[in-house]
Amino acid sequence: MTADAESDDEPEITEVEAADDEGEDLFEDARRARWTATVTGVLLALMGLTAASMRVGGGVRALVPAAYGSGAAVCVFAGALGSRGRTRWALWLMILGTMVMALGDQFD
Repeated sequence: MTADAESDDEPEITEVEAADDEGEDLFEDARRARWTATVTGVLLALMGLTAASMRVGGGVRALVPAAYGSGAAVCVFAGALGSRGRTRWALWLMILGTMVMALGDQFD
């Protein structure tokens, strides 16, 4: 067989099909980013609420559970934004919420 005969067996991909594949990949990447932002925001919020509930009865200042709770609220808001496609805002709000929770840990 010659090289020409081998190339005839493989289907050619047109530019339109290649663009559709790239569009599907971008759609899949966007969906994955939304899910990641949503799940991460919810998990951070659950951890913050758990830490706040553990610190309430521990004889610490009221500022500590308030910091955990407010950081968790910011992470809930970030998860909601992430589910709507605002993944960059969600990322920065998750960072902010985690920093607020870490600040509450420093007051402990």
